[in-house]
Amino acid sequence: MALWGRPAVRVLRLWGPRGGRRPIAFSAAVSGVFGNGGSSKEKLSLQDVAELIRARACQRVVVMVGAGISTPSGIPDFRSPGSGYYSNLQQYDIPYPEAIFELSFFLYNPKPFLSLAKKLYPGNYRPNVTHYFLRLLHDKGQLLRLYTQNIDGLERASGIPASKLVEAHGSFASATCTVCRTTAPGEDFWADVLEDRVPRCPVCSGITKPDIVFFGEPLPERFLLHVVDFPMADLLLILGTSLQFSR
Repeated sequence: MALWGRPAVRVLRLWGPRGGRRPIAFSAAVSGVFGNGGSSKEKLSLQDVAELIRARACQRVVVMVGAGISTPSGIPDFRSPGSGYYSNLQQYDIPYPEAIFELSFFLYNPKPFLSLAKKLYPGNYRPNVTHYFLRLLHDKGQLLRLYTQNIDGLERASGIPASKLVEAHGSFASATCTVCRTTAPGEDFWADVLEDRVPRCPVCSGITKPDIVFFGEPLPERFLLHVVDFPMADLLLILGTSLQFSR
């Protein structure tokens, strides 16, 4: 895979999907940074990582993040038993939890998803220290790209420009008619949602859906456009996600 295609990429996994700490592994292929030239894996502390970044030894940092980075902002993840979204969807009229993100069900009954979306309205939650750490990487010119699975928009809210973001599951920044494919700014979508109206296309009256990825939909083209980031990276940070998918 392109993700692991460059042996010099330092791979650091800091948090699991529920906030649990994981070991920090440093690829032996870059042990020359420390002058040991060995073939075993080096174990680094967070302080070691901070020193590498502060010393600008890592100039092209790629970051991949998931729901775990937003839980300190008060946004639940999806699958944590008891606290995740999928454990607390009884209030919605859906046959099973995942239906709320299925396109076929959305076209049949968009109201459950729109009610959930209303809770994620920009401004209801604020970025936390992790988001601002990633913003700091950008400000210092060390962030090559930030890949996020999240649809809460907190990366944008922290001030990271769209050019540095790959929103793998899309975002609420724009919306598209499910019938004629006319696009609209996210503000138009939110204007209806906040008034508890189903957003409708001004051209054909079809249901307008935010440009987030539902089950069965392809990833945004932008995701594939920037896969060249990975072989270019000299540091890969994985935060708040196991990078595993289960259905």
